[in-house]
Amino acid sequence: MTARREPISRRERPAKPALSRRWIVDTAVRIMRTEGLAKVTMRRLAQELDTGPASLYVYVANTAELHAAVLDSLLGEVDLSGGDGGDDWREQLRAVLTSYTLVLFERPELARSALIARPSGENYLRLVERILDLLSRSGAGREQVAWGVDKLLQDATATAAEQSTHEHDPAAEDDWNAMVRALHDVDAATHPAITAHMPAVISGSVQDRMRWSFDVLVNGITHTPVPGATG
Repeated sequence: MTARREPISRRERPAKPALSRRWIVDTAVRIMRTEGLAKVTMRRLAQELDTGPASLYVYVANTAELHAAVLDSLLGEVDLSGGDGGDDWREQLRAVLTSYTLVLFERPELARSALIARPSGENYLRLVERILDLLSRSGAGREQVAWGVDKLLQDATATAAEQSTHEHDPAAEDDWNAMVRALHDVDAATHPAITAHMPAVISGSVQDRMRWSFDVLVNGITHTPVPGATG
């Protein structure tokens, strides 16, 4: 005679942890690190958390908000110290933006997403606070500093998205070589401006161009008044 199995009480089963926004975002970051940002969907996240997608919408409105939260979480890796900039606000600011760019550079999908994502978490606020503080030391007006933060982050984000995509694209070198050949082979009669500015058009390392771009932006921000600004 087969022994009767003892029923398992539902009370003895381990309860699932309560959902929280922090747990959801941490899980999304883990999925992104192992599977890529494209896999960070509400359905995939619900599967990982052993719940239904509808349960997640209480904490995260949609996939765009989820990706913005993932971005904010990773912004915690940005070095806000200013590196070896010493007391030079410009060099400190350069170091902070370089660190921000490198965080995105390691994750091409996230860098592209960051072009339209709108993070609003604590790490993003700390980054903006630090940039505002450093840029204000230039002596520029309040509005110039305020608008300047947006331009600096836009440029750093676009640079990371472009460079990281090329770095991880097997066809990137061929595309670059094709462009260089096209620029070199133009007819001076029909493209005199290109001819006159070659090879400078394609000269310089990524690092040199990033440094120059930073100086162009900072010099422009600090010397260009904001329309209608009062000071």
